[in-house]
Amino acid sequence: MDEIEPLPRHYLADDRKLKQTEQAKKITKVAASLFAEKGYNGVGVAEIGAASGFGRGTLYHHIESKEDLLHEIASQYISDLVQSGHRIAREYPDPIRRLKALSRHLMVVISSSLAEIVVCFREVQSLTGSRHQDVMCMHAEYQKIWSTTIEEGVQQNLFREVDKIAVKGLLGMYFYSCLWLKPDGLQSPEDIGDVFSELVIRSLYKGPE
Repeated sequence: MDEIEPLPRHYLADDRKLKQTEQAKKITKVAASLFAEKGYNGVGVAEIGAASGFGRGTLYHHIESKEDLLHEIASQYISDLVQSGHRIAREYPDPIRRLKALSRHLMVVISSSLAEIVVCFREVQSLTGSRHQDVMCMHAEYQKIWSTTIEEGVQQNLFREVDKIAVKGLLGMYFYSCLWLKPDGLQSPEDIGDVFSELVIRSLYKGPE
């Protein structure tokens, strides 16, 4: 397998991120819920502070701006997916087993980050400059992990060739689940991941000539 290039970073010039204290994590989680419910432009910093239980001074100790907070919400889960995706690629050289592992992990992350994913897909265009580029680069890199896996399956005569746009469609099936997925539902995220991976593999499977 080709050497995996490190993730390019495009943070602000001072390269600062939210201080990941328990307070900061609480603020981020509360803000994600509010943004998902009311929209990014429908929520002010004062409302985030009140819902978090922190005054303005404490709030600004942990965030630099509302956009900085949106960037943190939009980048946390995709950063996890990229890092774990590269690990899975190393651990599962077989494309079919890798797709199954990627599928399971993606559904686990979606299940634990429902509000964050809704906010990212709905509000990412509110990010400007390096913040927007950072999030988009990570999404492109995660898509490449799936594309590379499928390409390796094609090279091994396991999968048929598909248009690159098909990968966007496959991943869209997963991410759309943020609108209906219930973390406490009858099927676990892992079970749903298995259902989805079977569908993906069947759609790609080349079969006998």
